[in-house]
Amino acid sequence: MRKTWLKMFFLVLFMIPLIWGLGSSVISASSPRIEILHVEGTIVPVVADYVDRGVSQAEDENATVCIIELNTPGGLLDSTDRIVSRIMNAKVPVVVYVSPVNAWAASAGTFITLSAHIAAMTPGSTIGAAHPVAGGGQEIPEDQMKKIVEFSAKWMETIAEKRGRNMEEARLAVTESKSFTDTEALECNLIDLRADSLESLISQINGRKVVLANGEEVTINTTGYGIARNEMNGIEKFLQAISDPNVAYILFTLATIGLITEISNPGMVFPGVAGGISLFLAFYSLGVLNAYWGGIALILLAIGLFIAEYFTTSFGLLTAGGVISLIMGSLILFSHSPGVEVNRGLIAGVTAGISVFAIFVIGAIVRGQRRHKATGAEGMIGRIAIAKTPLAPTGTVLAEGELWTAIAEGDKISPGEEVIISKVEELKLWVARKSRELERR
Repeated sequence: MRKTWLKMFFLVLFMIPLIWGLGSSVISASSPRIEILHVEGTIVPVVADYVDRGVSQAEDENATVCIIELNTPGGLLDSTDRIVSRIMNAKVPVVVYVSPVNAWAASAGTFITLSAHIAAMTPGSTIGAAHPVAGGGQEIPEDQMKKIVEFSAKWMETIAEKRGRNMEEARLAVTESKSFTDTEALECNLIDLRADSLESLISQINGRKVVLANGEEVTINTTGYGIARNEMNGIEKFLQAISDPNVAYILFTLATIGLITEISNPGMVFPGVAGGISLFLAFYSLGVLNAYWGGIALILLAIGLFIAEYFTTSFGLLTAGGVISLIMGSLILFSHSPGVEVNRGLIAGVTAGISVFAIFVIGAIVRGQRRHKATGAEGMIGRIAIAKTPLAPTGTVLAEGELWTAIAEGDKISPGEEVIISKVEELKLWVARKSRELERR
């Protein structure tokens, strides 16, 4: 009997965790799950990967809704297309929320916002200005620009029509770079609501009905919701950081400076290692940002001209050409990437910095390599020695604290006289009277 009670007691102890876990699972399952993504900065491939991963996780977790907090100045067309396509084909409702206050969903951000099942903005935020532009402010040929604008406008209209938004106003955001405040966007039926906070947004979308890509109508239920924030992981944050055009430009600059320093003065190691790492990171950044190879070539040409200045007497012409080439290359570096450009102030600063580096640092390294060695036998030429024995013409002198066999050039030299070393050969010194050497010079 006692054994039976013990068995029952241990059975109950064993079952309690299972019962508790089951109860917790039921409670968790009954609570609506809201997946939160946060997108800030330029729209680049790693951001598209992040959104795809976040929406997929929301689908796998059977989330009630996936909210994307958005704040972007724009970005790459290909990455924008991937994000828009993923949102419009999502198996869960997707809400794009332009936040915080003073946030901006410009260019690519406008397409992303309008593609959402529910579009919302925080008071003080802005949307629009989706007209295609060339990075660096370069002019796009009229015929090509016309085609790009027409394609973008049609794409914007298609998105707006699919989501039941104002197609005409959406088109104006592309064709006339029209921007809208949160109030104007709501009045023009470009967004569905305004929300002061995330909590207010979640409250307002409760009970709203949306139609998914498969035609299924879903009613959003956020009663007793639970939030799951899905932030970028460390690798994604790092890749996004170096995918910024300004960062890519700085990395490329550091790579060229480091490698040139190492080539000019082999053995320093650190400049070469730092330059090599910066170069690989720069290649990644320039690749994802679709940098124009002509801009890269002009920057490399500028570096070559700076180096050539110290091996050729051009009276500054090569340096001037290098500065011009560097500026031109910097301006057209992202000319093939609409919406992506390098800050003009950064270009001015980098140009000035590299010019100073080229003039002073590289010049000092090259001049240092051209100097005669200051140590060893060669370094003794021109130094003063004292005759210890008569030099007629062979004798002994004291040089650099050591006794040397010396051969006098010219007249006999008496002990104690100062002589100047003119040549070192086979552990022998050729010397001449100090006065005689000075007369020769």
